[in-house]
Amino acid sequence: MLVIAHRGFHAAVPENTLAAFEAAVTLGVNGIETDVRISRDGLPVLIHNRVIASGQAVADLTHDEIEQVLGHKVPTLDEALECFPGILWNIEIKTAQALPLVIGVLKKYQVGHRILVTSFRHDVVAVCASSLEMDCGLLVAHRPQTLASLLADCEDNPRIDHIVWDYNILDEVLLQQAAADGFRNFVYGPVTQAEHRNCQELGIDGVITDYPLLAQGA
Repeated sequence: MLVIAHRGFHAAVPENTLAAFEAAVTLGVNGIETDVRISRDGLPVLIHNRVIASGQAVADLTHDEIEQVLGHKVPTLDEALECFPGILWNIEIKTAQALPLVIGVLKKYQVGHRILVTSFRHDVVAVCASSLEMDCGLLVAHRPQTLASLLADCEDNPRIDHIVWDYNILDEVLLQQAAADGFRNFVYGPVTQAEHRNCQELGIDGVITDYPLLAQGA
């Protein structure tokens, strides 16, 4: 089971920063998950929240203004990929508006980098699968009625080969069906060591976690 540090390893440093990514690499994780949004001055910044502590939306602030509010450096997608080329990157695209710019950046790293692109916007995932030569995955926060209903619009996109499930809605039958159909099952959101161990026992391919030490000990 791959261990993917959710927004880097941020026990002692801010999440989604180069320091958090470096800490994750030092810890020996297999990969790093991070989130991409677009600042007002058109940069692909790595930040999770749509609205930051000041009550302002990321999209309404420049890169410099975001850093001033947060009080720390906020890397761009290019900076992170350049600094840590040897690790698996799970890039979550937060908005459809980010798509053209993010695709432009990712195309530069198709060779020599291991990248998995995911989104809760499955239409965004479909565009990425058609535009990029890298793995793509569907982020899923609900338990679909059937696996077929989840995948209905993705059958013609062979690069959509991952499903990233919320731990809360894990269903062993769906996991087995997805694996049998050739998908890799990833999970986000386990908290306790028992939950990480459960992921391993279920045959999960990768776990996206805020607690990589627990995952490594599972």
